[in-house]
Amino acid sequence: MDTKSLIRHLAKEKNAVILAHYYTEGDVQDVADFVGDSLALAQKAAKTKADIILMCGVHFMAETCKILCPQAKVLIPDLAATCSLAESCPAEDFAEFVKAHPGHKVISYVNTSAAVKAVTDVVVTSGNAREIVESFPPDQPLIFGPDRNLGEYINSVTGRQMLLWDGACHVHERFSLERLIALRREHPGAEVLVHPECKGAVRKLADVVGSTARLLGHTKESPCKEFIVVTESGILHQMRRACPDKTFIPVPPDEPGCACNECQYMRLNTLDKMLKCLQTEQPEVTIPTDIAERAVLPIEQMLDISSRLGL
Repeated sequence: MDTKSLIRHLAKEKNAVILAHYYTEGDVQDVADFVGDSLALAQKAAKTKADIILMCGVHFMAETCKILCPQAKVLIPDLAATCSLAESCPAEDFAEFVKAHPGHKVISYVNTSAAVKAVTDVVVTSGNAREIVESFPPDQPLIFGPDRNLGEYINSVTGRQMLLWDGACHVHERFSLERLIALRREHPGAEVLVHPECKGAVRKLADVVGSTARLLGHTKESPCKEFIVVTESGILHQMRRACPDKTFIPVPPDEPGCACNECQYMRLNTLDKMLKCLQTEQPEVTIPTDIAERAVLPIEQMLDISSRLGL
């Protein structure tokens, strides 16, 4: 059997479910049971009855699976698959920031460690952040972390003045405004799709700003045949598969010759590592019980609000 067939055989044999984020390589997405953005992956993890969850993404996603499914063994192909955004928000520093602003409710982007979630009132994703922020009374002071770009975007569309933690994603920070402007001139009929983690100047050039899932959904629904895509390039695999008659143009980063519109951490997920992971059932992701018990509350709050809002 080839590697993909071996992975599927072992997953069935061990009652394992394979979850993959849109930003992983196409081969990884193709062998997964379910591919989605952070919200969809959390929703799927919350409902699974599998004995093993193999999370092909980054470490905080595997933590979220473990928090929601403490009875399951949660594996990740490479423990080094961390997240620059999560790392920009050390838990102890964020806890001090929260303590310095009493009376504020704390909203944390899902791209954070379990320890940060443990000092959070509700978790959000880019797909539900606006709706969850708007679910709070207008006069409720709010802290939002760790992504300042997403926080600025949510402030701009809701009229809020949330206090923002100064963190960012290394991929979305690096998209070249100059190249985006040039691509718009070269492709005047194309729609520009931008993830809200991008800088404000880039978002201003967007036809659509939204989560990975929303951008993918828009490409299916839009009559447009050409799209300029400003987010991690792994999503182009699903866009091209769903819409083979359409053209998708990735925006390059500022640094010439740099593949910085690819997440180096997501690319650590490979078929060979997935196979070894299922064979050895390692590396396993575990979380201290006290942190998991506190971190599950804001995640469940997010899932509950998302369900009520039909997200």
